[in-house]
Amino acid sequence: MEKKVALRLALVLMASYVAYATDPTQLQDFCVGINKPIDGVFVNGLFCKNPIQATPDDFLFKGLNIPGNTNNKQGSNVTLVNAANLPGLNTLGISLARIDFAPYGLNPPHTHPRGTEILTVLEGTLYVGFVTSDLPNGKNQFFSVVLNPGDVFVFPQGLIHFQFNIGKTPAVAIASLSSQNPGAITIANAVFGPTPPISIDVLTKAFQVDKNVIQYLEAQFSSGNNY
Repeated sequence: MEKKVALRLALVLMASYVAYATDPTQLQDFCVGINKPIDGVFVNGLFCKNPIQATPDDFLFKGLNIPGNTNNKQGSNVTLVNAANLPGLNTLGISLARIDFAPYGLNPPHTHPRGTEILTVLEGTLYVGFVTSDLPNGKNQFFSVVLNPGDVFVFPQGLIHFQFNIGKTPAVAIASLSSQNPGAITIANAVFGPTPPISIDVLTKAFQVDKNVIQYLEAQFSSGNNY
């Protein structure tokens, strides 16, 4: 009996080893994303263009020098460069964003569930920070710093973070992300403005406030009203 258990355990370990002994990266030089499956192969959410038909334009994005429109409630704008508008990024595991801030503009607290973000400030002065998950002491720690042009700061994957322009002039930053599709969950929008809405009883109990407060917040973040 013991020999049979030992044999089964050995087989499981061997299977696990084989599973983890695969190439962790892409198995081709590139996979230019296309929307139509003609002469393509489906990989990572997009069909791959036949590499023989790839062109330099598949790896080129123009326009990141153009400021984004910050005329909204938050006073910020994110111009994302990912596989959707730069097809050559498909399967390469990276993406990029330009973030523009009006004076005192905010990129509100949000998370990227599938990617780490590294931020470089080009213009202006930003107050940035992130909050950890539960630490051994049961608390969430807040890390923050003021960034000036040339400063770089990293936001670990999945953690709530923000960027706030504390200057009287516009600010610009470039964010690099460790996923071609890092995702973004803006906390206030997700909690107070999803479709369908979260039960008001859940929110009043979670935030320990009166229903009128929740209803007011929901009105601010209802669909189409957050920007």
